[in-house]
Amino acid sequence: MQSCRSAATIEGVEKDATRVRVPFAPGAIVVLTLSAPREKFWGMILALTPEGLSLSGIELASFEDLVVMVKDGEPFTPAVVFFPMHRIERIDLDVPDGNLPSLSQRFAAKTGQEPPTFLPSTGANQIVNRRDAAPAESSVDKEPA
Repeated sequence: MQSCRSAATIEGVEKDATRVRVPFAPGAIVVLTLSAPREKFWGMILALTPEGLSLSGIELASFEDLVVMVKDGEPFTPAVVFFPMHRIERIDLDVPDGNLPSLSQRFAAKTGQEPPTFLPSTGANQIVNRRDAAPAESSVDKEPA
């Protein structure tokens, strides 16, 4: 026979929603595959919205050049770019694949530096928080007198 009793709960225990990790949250290092034209970028997510993705990073084809620049102590400024969602074909977390190290691990091994120290941009906060700012008034928005 089945019982009609309700499920028991443990008093004083709350469900901890902070334990759920969002893999593509701002700060995640990713490899981004784009279409039309086909491109790949490596970098740090600044924002992911229904409109698209903001990224601080480089074209994947320039990865080895970046490693050499950092090793040689040359200045480096990452590109801060926005890609509309219709161009995004795939987003992969930059994680190791079996015995193959991730790009972040390769970067750290060759330069002695962690990628997050090089990828954030001074303009990143302006991009991530653009919705918080009051919209600027422009002459296009004004109706003729």
